[in-house]
Amino acid sequence: MSPETAAPAVAAVVLGTRASALARAQTERVAESLRQAWPEIACRTKPVATRGDRTQASGVPLPAIGGKGLFTAELEQALRAGTIDLAIHSLKDLPTDETPGITLGAVCLREDVRDCLVARDGMGLHELPPGAVVGTSSLRRAAQLQVLREDLDIRSIRGNVDTRVRKVRDGEFDAVVLAAAGVLRLRLEDAVTEWLEADTMLPAPGQGALGVQCRADDERILTLLAAIDDPGARAETTAERVFLRTLGAGCTAPVAAHAVAIDPEPSGTVSQGRVRLNALVASPDGGRVVRVAGEGEPEELGERLALEALAAGAGDILGAIRGAQ
Repeated sequence: MSPETAAPAVAAVVLGTRASALARAQTERVAESLRQAWPEIACRTKPVATRGDRTQASGVPLPAIGGKGLFTAELEQALRAGTIDLAIHSLKDLPTDETPGITLGAVCLREDVRDCLVARDGMGLHELPPGAVVGTSSLRRAAQLQVLREDLDIRSIRGNVDTRVRKVRDGEFDAVVLAAAGVLRLRLEDAVTEWLEADTMLPAPGQGALGVQCRADDERILTLLAAIDDPGARAETTAERVFLRTLGAGCTAPVAAHAVAIDPEPSGTVSQGRVRLNALVASPDGGRVVRVAGEGEPEELGERLALEALAAGAGDILGAIRGAQ
């Protein structure tokens, strides 16, 4: 909060969140940022069950469930109904098409964008034996794993982060691949046997970032959120999400994108909003991979690289996946 910015007339805000331990931890991070910026405002949390949460126990792979907003639609409904003031999301789960009347009011300071491996016997990815059973809920991870180790047995896994870690410890899987940010937020880093760098396993668009939605016409809430919006994180994730949107792909598609803000100024702002973006589109078996890279202004760059990927065959890959579902 800048010295000249007066606190808006808001006594309390209600933060909507999924009910999982990870979602609650993420929401508490947003609440703490708001408390630091606006000490006089109280934050309350309201759990909201989503369709994605309700299907966790079924074990059905996310791409097979279909539809947009598996983990976000009910939170947006609560926003429109006025039962919550903010909806907190892992940005990688938030569809790229904005819902009318709702806006992305803040992208919080980005955390670890990497994936990580949790494996039995302390093994790293290249130490796993041929035929090792590796669990992931992500087509993006599955495709890249097949490129790195075509001899692995990649299987779908559902459940919360702690559930997946337990399935390795119980011997159901030899390893699982998870988002590093979620593991760190739950303080489960001791279970990690290898951190997979972004140049090894390219992350999902928006991975490691928290997005905060609010009603587009709520100026008081928008003022609150401006204080916790991180320009670098917004620039990076904008490029990644525009890439995904221009492809016409959803959050469960085998699409990876990782942007890095270029030349941060001493003030913490991003020089001209420019980013460097690496991205790929892959077939689920890793047999076809289209890679693109470039630098530029976030929206222009994301769109340009998506068009390059489509021209190089990404549309055929995504079309085949849609046809098979």
